Amino acid sequence: MPKVQLATRVDERIKKAIDLVCASRGLKINRFLEEALLDKLEELEDIEDLKKIRQEPTRSFHKVLKELKLG
Repeated sequence: MPKVQLATRVDERIKKAIDLVCASRGLKINRFLEEALLDKLEELEDIEDLKKIRQEPTRSFHKVLKELKLG
């Protein structure tokens, strides 16, 4: 996959924290940030999925057990 450069400004304390974490764990900052961004994108997608699921009809526990022939 082709790579592109991303430039942004962050609070100096955040940058120092990233530097410390990456140095102490032997991580490359680029990879750390890329994974963090992917995690956030997945989290946002999960939230949208959750909103859709909440709109689906539900069944009672008793009904589920009955359908599974357990109650």
